[in-house]
Amino acid sequence: PAVAARVPAVAARRGTHPGAVATGAEQRPNPSSQQFLPGNSAAVAAMDIYNVEAAEILAHETLNLPIGEAAPIYEKLLATFPTAAKYWKQYVESYIVTNDEETAKQIFSRCLLTCPHINLWRCYINFIKKVNSKRGSEGLEETKKAFDFMLNYVGNDVASGPVWMEYIAFLKSMPVMTPQEESHRMTTIRKVYQKAILVPTSHVEQLWKDYDNFENSVSRTLAKGLLSEYQPKFNSAKAVYRERKKYIDDIDWGMLATPSTGSYKEEQQCLAWKRLLTFEKGNPQRIDVTAANRRITFTYEQCLMYLYHHPDVWYDYATWHAKNGSTDSAIKIFQRAVKALPGSEVLKYAFAELEESVGAIQPAKTIYESLIAENASMSSLAHIQFIRFLRRTEGIEAARKYFLEVRKLPSCTYHVYVAYATMSFCLDKDAK
Repeated sequence: PAVAARVPAVAARRGTHPGAVATGAEQRPNPSSQQFLPGNSAAVAAMDIYNVEAAEILAHETLNLPIGEAAPIYEKLLATFPTAAKYWKQYVESYIVTNDEETAKQIFSRCLLTCPHINLWRCYINFIKKVNSKRGSEGLEETKKAFDFMLNYVGNDVASGPVWMEYIAFLKSMPVMTPQEESHRMTTIRKVYQKAILVPTSHVEQLWKDYDNFENSVSRTLAKGLLSEYQPKFNSAKAVYRERKKYIDDIDWGMLATPSTGSYKEEQQCLAWKRLLTFEKGNPQRIDVTAANRRITFTYEQCLMYLYHHPDVWYDYATWHAKNGSTDSAIKIFQRAVKALPGSEVLKYAFAELEESVGAIQPAKTIYESLIAENASMSSLAHIQFIRFLRRTEGIEAARKYFLEVRKLPSCTYHVYVAYATMSFCLDKDAK
């Protein structure tokens, strides 16, 4: 039977955030032929690897295949779309249903930290709860650690409210044997509530009501002081959520990350992400700098799930870290960026400049050398940049020696001559 008979044709629509729809709306193809069936390996191999419609058909068809046949297809999809949380979720669920816990763990280890998508992480926590359900107190402790781990990464998501509530319910269900354990549990629950009501989520009002009831059930006297302290913080989170939602709603949460096409839709998505980032950088909630930076970092990481192939996003992310005094973080972002986009010369220049600015001359030189070595027909700009770098770091003779080598190359254009001559005249005062 044709693909069209098995995959419902749904008009393309913008994917909404998981906070609006539990499963998240996704891009749907309009399949009209059998050419992309998983069994048709020739067609699969020949397809444009960034063909979103073909990818969606493959993913849908794979749901009906045994895991042995499905795994290579998932690997192909994820090699092309490494930040597609929906494909990672579909992949790992195929192992969870067959009770292959080890493989499921391996898949989670490959995707969780690069895909801060709430649906994928909820799949993870449900898996951890299932694995530890029969392990007694040790299993409960492992599940608690998993909740902490999850909320540390995606606890700032606008749709994380149900996860905070689920964690609190889990803590309340944990058995206690002594008054000391009960006191410790109450303190832990209080701290979680106090964190949760500071996050602008769709469930912040319900969390506040639950927190109010919790404190009054423990001690009405103590509750009065604590609630009056946290009421303004809750009000701020509630107000920021309303503003945040306006920006969130403009984002297509079902989009796949592809190289830039220059389309109007893509341009609108880039602008939507920039508006959200600008909003978060303004720290509208007036939280402390550390917490605000964590929220901005989270937003950048979410943005990269969709604009993975956009050098300007990587550059902005790295330079934001550098401007905030976190050079180590900026270097790590650039390392990820040049791995994600190995063909981007601009990112490599920026990375080398950052290394040079902090005195890491040899790492900067290595970046230039590897950039040139990897590209036989390197652009003149790369040679010019390296000559200038050598002039700054090793002196006139090193720059001159490299220029004399480069001018022998067939790919050397007049631009290199002009740049070197200008540098020699203006900096070295060498009229010759």
